[in-house]
Amino acid sequence: MSHAVLFPGQGSQFVGMGADLFDAMPALLGDVADEALGWSLRRMCLDGPEDALTRTEHAQPALFAVAYALWTALAARIGPPVAAAGHSLGEYTALAAAGSLEFGDGLRLVAARGRAMASAADATASGMAALIGGDDDAAEALAAARRAGGGHLWVANRNAPGQVVVAGGLDDLVWAGEHAREHGIRRVVPLKVAGAFHSPLMAAAAESLRAAVEAIAWRPTAFAVWANATARPHAGDIGEVLLAQLTSPVRFADTLQGMAASGVGAFVHVGPGDVTAGLARRSVEDTEALVVSSLDDIEPAAERLEAVA
Repeated sequence: MSHAVLFPGQGSQFVGMGADLFDAMPALLGDVADEALGWSLRRMCLDGPEDALTRTEHAQPALFAVAYALWTALAARIGPPVAAAGHSLGEYTALAAAGSLEFGDGLRLVAARGRAMASAADATASGMAALIGGDDDAAEALAAARRAGGGHLWVANRNAPGQVVVAGGLDDLVWAGEHAREHGIRRVVPLKVAGAFHSPLMAAAAESLRAAVEAIAWRPTAFAVWANATARPHAGDIGEVLLAQLTSPVRFADTLQGMAASGVGAFVHVGPGDVTAGLARRSVEDTEALVVSSLDDIEPAAERLEAVA
């Protein structure tokens, strides 16, 4: 059975993550990472405090580094997948895993992305909210109704069937909560994020990140890496697709379903938490979805993949 690997995005971080990896890979997660970042990755991940780790400019490189390190250990045991994808930030981890850019370059790029997104978020009082009940069409109709009235609301994440996130100004999110039932949506739940990510309100972040993206000498991927913005494997200009990702919806459900249609029979979440495995189970019927969030998870996951091969 062909397998794909999935990497988590911002929100999966927690103080203490990667403790086993920092002990097992002191060079990669110590000197190399700290030189790229200009701050101690180990102290940030293991000591926090939580409010510092949660900041966009810290959470993104921390998650990238921990998930990539875990991937290197997993890859030595299970071999290459047929495909990979990542949720938002996780797309960068997937590209690094596929050899499209070096770890250090990826870490610097992700750190620049985090700073750019944090700056754009600071410029506008904005955020994101999950819609409970209703489908993609209902979410699009709700957002379109708000924009028709002069507001700023967009669908930002199509994570799984019945799991849609919108982004916009804080006033727009309040309006969404007041008008959701008119579109068959039961409830609107604000998320603890710094801004309206994956919406046109991130245009300044995309422009700010352009120079860093264009400075990367992107290499062909060793296996297919599916893009959030297109829900298709990267082909051609990787940098432009990543810039588009900042202002476009994350089409994760479409990505997972497309991967399954292409022959992927098992998904392996690699990194802190287990979010992408849950999204795979909700998006693809009868799929095998495994979680590797620590070094101890590698052997059981490898044995399961061998059993269902």
